[in-house]
Amino acid sequence: MPLFSFGQKRASGKPPKSRTRETIETFVVALVLALTVRATVAEARFIPSESMLPTLEVGDRLIVEKVSYRFESPSRGDIVVFNPPASAGFRENNAFIKRVIGIPGDRLSVHDGKVFRNGVELQESYIKEAPDYLMPDPANPGAYFHDGREVTVPEGHVFVMGDNRNNSADSHVWGFLPIQNIIGRAAVRYWPPARFGLPG
Repeated sequence: MPLFSFGQKRASGKPPKSRTRETIETFVVALVLALTVRATVAEARFIPSESMLPTLEVGDRLIVEKVSYRFESPSRGDIVVFNPPASAGFRENNAFIKRVIGIPGDRLSVHDGKVFRNGVELQESYIKEAPDYLMPDPANPGAYFHDGREVTVPEGHVFVMGDNRNNSADSHVWGFLPIQNIIGRAAVRYWPPARFGLPG
């Protein structure tokens, strides 16, 4: 005689699970896995503003990976998603996306419509237009360096800028970004399909 058959109790005496219960359990497990992946590995984000034109357009959708910065520091040129520092004056959970221009120890200046890092002009084919501003004085809010003076990125921070330099609330406005505020790195643009690929 078979140990059990459809419509009968199992040999253990426990009735088989109902399909509804199995469906609910499967949904709960899938939800927990999805939330875990989103919190620790990767998540989808969309571009809400023009601050990264022409690299990223409004409505572009990205996968942001969150693993690599646990093992390495952000690199120059990385496009990162982050929570702005409190000094920026934005509400919490209002994530930004910008490009890393300076890492700890880098000396930066902005003058004559150009960005300089460690005394060398950056060749930036990705920007929309040249910056029409000067480097702010981090020690004096509202003041700017008119003589090409440099700022040095402190330890534990990076300097980020939008590719749309003159329409971007970034480090030239609110200062250095604590690395701990970075959510992850923009890994791939998956929408629109015609522009699928690495942002950057």
